Amino acid sequence: MVKRSKGLRSKSRGKLTKHPRQRGLHPVSRVIQEFPVGTKVAIILDPSVAKGQPHPRYHGRVGVVQEQRGRAYVLAVRDGGSTKRIISRPEHLRMVR
Repeated sequence: MVKRSKGLRSKSRGKLTKHPRQRGLHPVSRVIQEFPVGTKVAIILDPSVAKGQPHPRYHGRVGVVQEQRGRAYVLAVRDGGSTKRIISRPEHLRMVR
């Protein structure tokens, strides 16, 4: 038997599918948005862009921007009792009000 693949996008059918009327690429303004250091952002995965996508485990979590690395951002996210550093591009981030 062949061993089952357990890639990053496995077991995430609900999180990584868009509704039929929302299919296609996202607006350009979401790619060029900027977040200053210390801003709270929500991690909302955009399934139409695979590049710079954090692990689906962190979908819906809120983190704080620590630094900018190229076009991506480094976030501090609480996971259980520890703080994890997540690297994500701005397409998958939304400002928290």
